[in-house]
Amino acid sequence: MPPLARRLLRRLPRGGAHRLLHAGPPSDPGVLACRLASRAVVRFAGPEAARFLHSLLTNDLLAAFSAPASAAPQRYGPTPNAPARGPAAPAYAALLTPQGRFLYDLFLYRPPPRSQMLDRTGSAPQTGEAPGGGREEDGEPREVLADVDAAEVDELVACFKRYRLRSKVDIDNVSEDFACWQRFGSNVVHTEPAAQEPEAQSIGWGQGTDHTGESSVQGDGHGWQWLKDPRLDYLGYRGIFPADMIPPLVESDKQADERHYQLWRIKNGVAEGSTEIPKGEAIPLEYNFAGLNAISFEKGCYIGQELIARTHHRGVIRKRLMPMKFVDENGQELEQAVAPGSEVVDDASGKKIGTVNTALGSRGMGLLRLEALKQNSDLRISDNKDVRVKAIKPDWWPAEWTQVLEQQSAVA
Repeated sequence: MPPLARRLLRRLPRGGAHRLLHAGPPSDPGVLACRLASRAVVRFAGPEAARFLHSLLTNDLLAAFSAPASAAPQRYGPTPNAPARGPAAPAYAALLTPQGRFLYDLFLYRPPPRSQMLDRTGSAPQTGEAPGGGREEDGEPREVLADVDAAEVDELVACFKRYRLRSKVDIDNVSEDFACWQRFGSNVVHTEPAAQEPEAQSIGWGQGTDHTGESSVQGDGHGWQWLKDPRLDYLGYRGIFPADMIPPLVESDKQADERHYQLWRIKNGVAEGSTEIPKGEAIPLEYNFAGLNAISFEKGCYIGQELIARTHHRGVIRKRLMPMKFVDENGQELEQAVAPGSEVVDDASGKKIGTVNTALGSRGMGLLRLEALKQNSDLRISDNKDVRVKAIKPDWWPAEWTQVLEQQSAVA
């Protein structure tokens, strides 16, 4: 049984187990939502939590957490049902080895202070100060929730504890209390400048926003809400929610199996977790981390920065993770015909072009040389001549990533 299927069986959602999930591909998914059994939640709490993570990870977390998710001004005074300020947008980052190889990817959230969240009755704000005790100084959160790979959560917690030294931060696996969710699909609105879910932002009437309605739709009245996926706009919305609740905007007939989300990512060429990004081996720039807003080239030092900075400034990346389609000689898609780890070769020369690292149905992702994108390329699986491979350039790729390839084609 594949690792993802085992996780799905092991972590059925509490409070939503009675729902029937989409098992087969829907004719028009529109907007779907799924609980991510492949992800776990780790809490970093303490006065130095944000600065601790900032010093280790690839992204500029201090800048990310200081920016609100929505730049729209508040038109009304704060009410018990609406946060006094918008939540900080989530950040995507990675922890690397000292040699600059991938270890773990993390989605990092700054929870709203307790004073801006309703209590369980929904009638009054929670008492007390910001999470972790005391006030948040200089805009730095005292608590950060991290959405991480569930298969690696124990090793990840142990790794961060080794780096903790004298930093004032507690690190705990809180996956029993929280769950990760994704809202995605072809009809998800992704053109809004704000990072909050636009359906929730539009609640109300007239020229203003009904913050009471907005709060209840976004996060069930307790401060938990959908936020724009920090990697790419059209990946949809992501959030951490209490494990015993179904998030807002999740209709009973729109809750899907996680494989739908995995296929959505595969088609867009976006890997996630150590199953798809080889731990201790993958070079983040080859796996497109720069294009996924996971790396800051402006911040100070972090673990593994030297290789990342040198590769980036040299500007030569010959291999990249890209989506692919498996077909027969007539161009018909082949289901379940390729296993991860299969080599992709050029049919004419027999030269190895790359390796398949993820496969689901007739789709997959692999680390291939950029020449795989040439129009006249003829690729196949090395140990199965009947399976042809079509490499696909994702729409979100910057033009400069394939500029050298286009120049070579023009010369030819």
